[in-house]
Amino acid sequence: MIKKIVVIGPESTGKSTLCKLLATHFNTIWVKEYAREYLLKHGTNYTFENLLSIAKGQIEGEENGISKLAQQQNGNNKLLFIDTDMYVMKVWCEFVFEKCHHWILNRIAERKYDLYLLCNVDLPWVKDELREYPDLASRKKLYKHYKDILINQNVPWVDISGDYEQRLAKAIDAVHAI
Repeated sequence: MIKKIVVIGPESTGKSTLCKLLATHFNTIWVKEYAREYLLKHGTNYTFENLLSIAKGQIEGEENGISKLAQQQNGNNKLLFIDTDMYVMKVWCEFVFEKCHHWILNRIAERKYDLYLLCNVDLPWVKDELREYPDLASRKKLYKHYKDILINQNVPWVDISGDYEQRLAKAIDAVHAI
């Protein structure tokens, strides 16, 4: 059985780094955030419709990760770490365009996960060519959106804060708990 652990949170909170470290620690694979690939290829002037394309690319990456992991012969309990999911797409759509695609909402309703790791905004924001919200107020507002979503759903979740070592330790403990 594959256990799917999703890492979510505002930009520049260490999601990709945490996924990579967890995959290394547990000797497994992780699904990268498709939005980065998409925006690097198509540019950062995205539309509401582009977010639907990004969401579909994220699901495709997740399905490829599940397929790849299912083919591996390393035991019955397998872990797949996923850098962002449709909750991230929902928050992104609503934060920027004040509406969300029904396709994204339907994927939220039908897809099942085993654990969410919510990355807090206590790491310093790091500029790169794709990031949009350097101000702490926006980052805190986005974090609150994610936290509200997680509080109001059934999957276990853990707040991940502290420096990179503390984050990894909390995440490893959370994974062991499931």
